[in-house]
Amino acid sequence: MKQKAKDFAEKAHRGQTRKNSNAPYITHPIRVAEKLERAGFSDEVVCAGYLHDVVEDTPFEMEDIEAAFGSRVAKLVAAHTEDKSKSWQERKQHTIDTVKHAENEVKYLIVADKLDNLLGLEQDLDLQGDAVWRNFNAGVEQQKWYNTSISENMYVGIEPDNVPSYFAEYMDAVKRVFG
Repeated sequence: MKQKAKDFAEKAHRGQTRKNSNAPYITHPIRVAEKLERAGFSDEVVCAGYLHDVVEDTPFEMEDIEAAFGSRVAKLVAAHTEDKSKSWQERKQHTIDTVKHAENEVKYLIVADKLDNLLGLEQDLDLQGDAVWRNFNAGVEQQKWYNTSISENMYVGIEPDNVPSYFAEYMDAVKRVFG
């Protein structure tokens, strides 16, 4: 099932590139899925890692995900999919609220995604400087609010024994990028 999800995501994201580079977009979902797999999460969570941006950024619909991968994977992807008809602020506040109140597997998926995005941003800032902020819908202060809010809410409701190590990595990256 994991290879099928990877193949599906590769097809869906074909021709897309990352925001601040010419890197193929698929490199991001692959890294997210690999992080989830290394943390020992279920095949469904790993598949959701591959597929987490498909509905948001490609012509595929949630029904396509459910038909191909089942309701559990679709539920995880749906919990992490932003409604692009809403403003940046509304979308990000929804994600913060989801991180605070969702089941653990949704939190694991969201934080793995946000960590990979932030590590990519950190590399882009090192290479390109503050010019990278022009490629975002929100400036550095809004991005700082968003990432800090994720880090402040991601532990809510998770027992210490169930916290993956990359949560601390995300907190460290937030501190490095935003001070």
